[in-house]
Amino acid sequence: QVQLVESGGGLVQAGGSLRLSCAASGRIVSSYTMGWFRQAPGKERELVTAINWSGSRRYYADSVKGRFTISRDNAKNAVYLQMNSLKPEETAVYYCAADLSSWPLQEPIDYWGKGTLVTVSS
Repeated sequence: QVQLVESGGGLVQAGGSLRLSCAASGRIVSSYTMGWFRQAPGKERELVTAINWSGSRRYYADSVKGRFTISRDNAKNAVYLQMNSLKPEETAVYYCAADLSSWPLQEPIDYWGKGTLVTVSS
């Protein structure tokens, strides 16, 4: 079993930045694709970004390209999401995800975090 715990969410003004972290425990996830989904109020969950096990491949949703950066540190069993130039419509719960077999992360996902709320004020 893998436990994923997100941190770093909070309130930020439009145009601001936040860095989310996801710490994995229970099993080494260095072989897993990891990434971030988000779910805004009243909307479906969507894939934001993913990174393969080595960090050599990255996927970004079109809406975040050039503003968000995903990275991972396998020695720390962690993945990060740097979010810049945030927009009010990006207010959502952001979920960390880990999956062994899909690229760039397709549901059903092997493991989910409980999520961290990001609120972007206008």
